[in-house]
Amino acid sequence: MMIVMRPALIGIAAGAAAALLFASVLSGSFLSVILFYLAPLPIMIAALGWTHWTALIAAAAAALGLAVAFGTFFLPAFLIGIGLPAWWLGYLALLARSNGPGRPVEWYPPGRLVVWSAVLGALVVIAAVPLFGDDVATVRAALKSGFERMFRAQLHIPGDQPLIIPGIDDSSRFIDIIVIALPYMAATVTTTTQLFNLWLAAKVVKTSGHLQAPWPDLSAMRLPPSVLFALAAAIAGAFVLPGLFGLSASLFAASLLLAYALLGLSVLHAITRHLPARALLLVGVYTAVGIIGWPILLMTLLGLVDTAFDLRARVAAMRGPPAPLS
Repeated sequence: MMIVMRPALIGIAAGAAAALLFASVLSGSFLSVILFYLAPLPIMIAALGWTHWTALIAAAAAALGLAVAFGTFFLPAFLIGIGLPAWWLGYLALLARSNGPGRPVEWYPPGRLVVWSAVLGALVVIAAVPLFGDDVATVRAALKSGFERMFRAQLHIPGDQPLIIPGIDDSSRFIDIIVIALPYMAATVTTTTQLFNLWLAAKVVKTSGHLQAPWPDLSAMRLPPSVLFALAAAIAGAFVLPGLFGLSASLFAASLLLAYALLGLSVLHAITRHLPARALLLVGVYTAVGIIGWPILLMTLLGLVDTAFDLRARVAAMRGPPAPLS
């Protein structure tokens, strides 16, 4: 009986932690935003350290607790935005198949986890879009109104006075740009935080000695070839499909482009492995991506080039076989 109850109790405890992290955003502080994005972490730890059933209990417990404390809206909001994606990624991370006696177990490839994170990141945002309207114009108008109210509250500007944001020449145009970019930023941030939480959960579980899967070589990560066709279809759909269908396609395109950017970073790790200044180069690239932002486009291009021409294999062939030990 205790063996059965233990995973359930762990799941409930993980769910309570996830619910507290999720609810912290209601305080409105900057730290609460960071805690909010860590909400999937306890569920993923439950999945990787115990079983995906424990993670599913954690997701359900968190959603029910939030619904009781803050209203029924939070039940589907948590499950769709946090709980079920965290459970699914944790479930996939421990998928494995045996290739027969004497052969190594084949674990679910990290590249496919990245693709799933990108798909889920887009789906979470797509699921939230109808809350703001049933067409693109209405959605953007609702978002703009919300941002204007937020800026007025922060700057203490009454509603009967024009909104002037310090340091911005055209405040209305500035908010328009934010509104247009927000869905894509939300999809890519959701994708990134899901992957970060999965990586951090695996590190925590590995440190505790509970991780069942071996740690993968992330520099050898590859995306399935079909993802390139999916990306092309999403980009085409963004231009061809009308209204919210086109917006949804563009969100998938943004998330998949981020997946190729992450692939590009893994390629960079692989092809710089024997360079003397490798650490300095990697720190410079990550710093530039974090501060400037646009170098992520170069990483995306690097990932696409590697997919098309197998850049890592070509660089390895140019280096030749490793020198024999003396």
